[in-house]
Amino acid sequence: MINKIDETRKSFDEDLSKVDSFASLEELRIKYLSRKGLVSQLFESLKDVSKEDKPKVGQSLNQLKIHTQSKFDEMKETFENNENKSESFVDLSLPGRIRPIGSKHILTQTLDEIKNIFKGLGFSVYEGPELESDYNNFEALNFAPDHPARDMQDTFFVTEDFLLRTHTSPVQVRLMTEKKPPLRAIMPGKVFRNEAISAKSYCLFHQVEGLYVDTDVTFAELKGTLVAFAKQFYGQDVQYRFRASFFPFTEPSAEMDVWWQPKGKEGRWLEVLGCGMVDPNVLKNVGIDPEKYVGYAFGMGVERTAMLKYGIGDIRILFDNDKRFLTQF
Repeated sequence: MINKIDETRKSFDEDLSKVDSFASLEELRIKYLSRKGLVSQLFESLKDVSKEDKPKVGQSLNQLKIHTQSKFDEMKETFENNENKSESFVDLSLPGRIRPIGSKHILTQTLDEIKNIFKGLGFSVYEGPELESDYNNFEALNFAPDHPARDMQDTFFVTEDFLLRTHTSPVQVRLMTEKKPPLRAIMPGKVFRNEAISAKSYCLFHQVEGLYVDTDVTFAELKGTLVAFAKQFYGQDVQYRFRASFFPFTEPSAEMDVWWQPKGKEGRWLEVLGCGMVDPNVLKNVGIDPEKYVGYAFGMGVERTAMLKYGIGDIRILFDNDKRFLTQF
């Protein structure tokens, strides 16, 4: 019996040395320490031992049980500690995880580029409220209450006298009212039109308007400024043209087109901005002497500018927050 105990102890130690996982440790427990394991079987055989040898055999069995249980517990604790360490272990040799970061919206990128170009041309940046008075939005800009040009802009009226601005021109009115010439500034911001939403139009869009008022300002200077902008924004080889047009707040007025040539499609002229010399009536309305001062103004839609530059065919996608689209820029 003593020999069986010694053999079981030796066998246990050999099997223990081969344990390399929780699974193999569990197999060891079942083999030796379970209710039907080898250690339990030896204890059941104790009843067949003679009275004279029983104390010695019993002592050896107890030592075997203590030895196997303690070694098993030690091995289990070792595995548990190693598992906890592996969860908190940081392998400094591994490449770092790249955290995805956001980027500026394509409209913000386009607006920033436009602003930076005009800043380089000597223009300051002014902004104004999106909720405007009818006077600043229309009347001060030479729109009489019954002027048919008001029909050109479908307006969101908040009250009879206040509305969501239909262009950023009211900021020009505010600037000319608050400051004396010379004035050279651009006015970026959101504008609102009560229009049906389609691939080419939206009820909300962004504009950048510009104003220069001084004693000696010419249409040739206006044209030179806009050509300089177009070459910086669209490229030195951009094709452009100016066409006569009409705006209530400028006279004479013009529209600037650039040639758009999509890949595999027929090219065509696209309007990118409107411009003209500030109407003398507008200068009078803001308290500037039109006999002494003259100025020019221009305005462009940021959405249309971005769509033209990047070949975007539907304005609605600019407002959809589709990550697949936005990550391209």
